[in-house]
Amino acid sequence: MGTFRELTAYRKAFSLSMEIFELTKNFPKEETYSLIDQIRRSSRSVFSSIAEAYKKRRYPNHFISKLTDSDMENGETQAWLDASLACCYISREQYDDLNKKSEEVSYLLIYMINNPEKFK
Repeated sequence: MGTFRELTAYRKAFSLSMEIFELTKNFPKEETYSLIDQIRRSSRSVFSSIAEAYKKRRYPNHFISKLTDSDMENGETQAWLDASLACCYISREQYDDLNKKSEEVSYLLIYMINNPEKFK
């Protein structure tokens, strides 16, 4: 294992964050300092926390702590996706696709949390 960029969880979380970034470019301007900022921030925190966790992988408790932070941010992103759908800023199809990708990230994070020794 060479770098955090090789982790499937990191790659999927980064990709999801970039999709959200592109999608939110079409949100109403009045959401710039609220929903747009919040969903972009939380989705970016998912992959950045994975990178931080990887750098602390020799210390299982720190590794797990950062990964749980990442999963928490992923949950927040899902909540903002709920709001985006409820406000009709995204379609049901877009929501389902992004939510599915977010769930995949969560499954990968839970695997890493439950198996820290595999990432030393």
